[in-house]
Amino acid sequence: MLKAHCSNVINQLNKAKDTRDFMKNKNKIRSLDDLSFVSKNTTKILTLFSGGLDSTFILKELAKQSKIEIICLTVDLGDVIDREELSKIAANFGAKSIVVDGRKTFAQDAVLSAIQAQARYMGSYPISSSLSRPIMAKYAVEYADKLGCGAIVHTANQSQNTLRRLNGAIEQLGFTGYYGTPYEFSALTRDEKIEQLKTIGLKKFQDRGISGDSNLWCREFESGSLDNPEAFAVPEDLFVWTATPALPLYTNNFSIEFENGVPVAIDGIQLSLVELIAMTNQKIGSFQIGRYSGLEHLEHGEKVLEVREAPAAHIIMDAYRHLETAIHGAELIRVKIYMEQIWVREAVEGRWYEELRSAVASFISNTATRISGTVEYTLRQGAADVCAINAKNAIYLTDRDNWEKTVAQFRGLRELELLSQIKV
Repeated sequence: MLKAHCSNVINQLNKAKDTRDFMKNKNKIRSLDDLSFVSKNTTKILTLFSGGLDSTFILKELAKQSKIEIICLTVDLGDVIDREELSKIAANFGAKSIVVDGRKTFAQDAVLSAIQAQARYMGSYPISSSLSRPIMAKYAVEYADKLGCGAIVHTANQSQNTLRRLNGAIEQLGFTGYYGTPYEFSALTRDEKIEQLKTIGLKKFQDRGISGDSNLWCREFESGSLDNPEAFAVPEDLFVWTATPALPLYTNNFSIEFENGVPVAIDGIQLSLVELIAMTNQKIGSFQIGRYSGLEHLEHGEKVLEVREAPAAHIIMDAYRHLETAIHGAELIRVKIYMEQIWVREAVEGRWYEELRSAVASFISNTATRISGTVEYTLRQGAADVCAINAKNAIYLTDRDNWEKTVAQFRGLRELELLSQIKV
């Protein structure tokens, strides 16, 4: 049935003799034909550019067009960025490379909200690209508007949730030009892209089995040897933060301090949010804490396996939960847990800039204003054990025996009072 349906769709698409007819109802770029059409109908195109195989192949396709200016935008969200290499690849196709430092914006606008929302997919592992794609889209729209670009191109494909997250964010931000990815309907294998780039002298790209994405909050991997959830092996050399060090790098004591819902210090050292996350990844990761494997659904319900390492996310969200449990009443926390999954759902489904996520985020950020205090841990291989919770405005008991005596006496007297009033 699926094969027959796909064949029917392909036949219908083939009947569209003029790409203009296909594009005039929607501004989405969904195939290489659409990309060609857009290139002929705008003078300047912005493409989100990583310097990898997929984004370089798009440059090759764009460079076929005459009289078009290409802007390659790279948003630095905490991955390793080789500016010189990016500029070199872009220049090879007559394009201009722009690298913007988005780490602070990512940390403040996305990661902080994720910490307060305990943003774990189905309560299982920290979300990542759901946070980064809206920030990338924000910069893309900003630069496209500023530079007068009539189109924004990215490189997501059908098996990546990035497709609806980038498209959704670009649309929600009100971009009026063309946008999308030609890989949505024009699917090429990595080998095909590699061979075509070799024919024009670019031989640096090699086939790899596993696809990766990285930012300051999380490193995640999929595809290749991770395709089959029933039997997969994760190569140890994929891991960076949680790789086993030759010698112990840090002591096994760790503390994290929050002020009004914001992590501000680790081990007593005041840091910016970006610095705090980076240092926490290094220290907590050196104890091999923060590795995850789990399934995530695609747009139409199919599930794919993802592996990730996120040591800072692991410990920071854990500490935050301990503090809010110490400060807030049980009913508020129960309601917040429900709201958290709405927040996560909206982020995962690519509705970052829509009203529901914004409304839920307002509720969550309001609960964060009272979250201040410090949580201490003892670290060991693969685990972090809480050894102290010191919260401001806490409602926990510190001396249960004395509390028991005091409360028993008070409640007993109160009961006698009530009984005496009844007798009278």
